Amino acid sequence: MLTVHRIPAAFSEADCARIIDITKAAESADARLVGRNRDHNLRRADLVWIDDLPDTGWIMERIIEVVREANREVYGFDLDGFDESAQVARYGAERQGHFGWHADIGDGRLAGRRKLTMVVQLSDADAYRGGALEVMPSAHTVEASRERGSATLFPSFLLHRVTPVEEGARHSLTIWAHGPGFR
Repeated sequence: MLTVHRIPAAFSEADCARIIDITKAAESADARLVGRNRDHNLRRADLVWIDDLPDTGWIMERIIEVVREANREVYGFDLDGFDESAQVARYGAERQGHFGWHADIGDGRLAGRRKLTMVVQLSDADAYRGGALEVMPSAHTVEASRERGSATLFPSFLLHRVTPVEEGARHSLTIWAHGPGFR
């Protein structure tokens, strides 16, 4: 259950480029935390919510396929939907984009139902320096693949972070699968 699962080429390179282009053309918002709080010491990124954009249904269709397969093969969680929009985050070096150690499951109505987190690497690995996604399944950390299109999945209660981006910009797609509370 504490497995960090990696799926290479979950999205094609062309799909990743298309998602970045779509979100670059959209208005972004400063990232907030659960409860709509802002804390630049914890998180500094710009977000675009996929549900707010036209002609992006294909993204959710692919997300559903990838999450369904990973849950069936690895986790076996009781999942019943995607209650929140997928988000594309841009962590830019000009703001030292980062997200400190945190868990995605929380006290909020929606955050309390998060069970499985998926993060897709949209940027080319050489487009930025720093910006590593690190997940802590136990006393050690696992670094997510920087291969464009790769997906990293993990239980939403695991601590994880994005280290500060030192050069360039990192784009990622994040979604949470929801379900009844863990028992």
